[in-house]
Amino acid sequence: MIAAVPLIAAVLQLLTRGDDRLDRRRLTGLLVGFVGVAVLVGLNVSFRDLGAVVEVGLVAVGYAAGPIIVARRLPSLPAVGVVAASLVLTALLYAPVGISQLPRAIPSGRVLLAVLTLGVVCTALAFLLFFALISEVGPVRATVITYFNPAIALLLGVLLLQEPFTVGSVVGFSLILVGSVLATRRTSALAGPAAVPSSSSWGVAARYRRARQRRSQG
Repeated sequence: MIAAVPLIAAVLQLLTRGDDRLDRRRLTGLLVGFVGVAVLVGLNVSFRDLGAVVEVGLVAVGYAAGPIIVARRLPSLPAVGVVAASLVLTALLYAPVGISQLPRAIPSGRVLLAVLTLGVVCTALAFLLFFALISEVGPVRATVITYFNPAIALLLGVLLLQEPFTVGSVVGFSLILVGSVLATRRTSALAGPAAVPSSSSWGVAARYRRARQRRSQG
């Protein structure tokens, strides 16, 4: 369901008439990548808790809407501040549930290290990189990274947990790669500035490269 984020983002961009237009090639890439995810993880769509399915669906909508909001409403704010504010707000909302489920004993050092890694590397650092990616390629293209989440998870399972690497895995990986290239590659007509305004503090490097390209072409 999370892999549907790029498709949801494309629909939201279309409904809100965003600058990051979706042409036929990019739409084909999004669909091919989504099919690749389905092939990769299998077509087991059974569930027992409809509420949980709805919650994950809301997460997918949030993932899709977040980059669009950042690109349109918060382009001039520093990435660190936006990340810090969003994480603090999330921590406050989750605090009552988390406090009520605190373990009776202090977890082992291995568990604490795993939680620290998830918080610092997989959340805070990942947010900073994701916001930089939004600034560089636009909100819809940035969400294509969600196609690689199950692919990386499966690859880690093969390398670390000795899970099987099947033909479906190879086909799924290939479709994800092809779909992502189609969905994110810019045509010559679209090779101009990204969808983020030039005042973005995250797009300095991108603006510098574009200015250098214009000077060389001139």
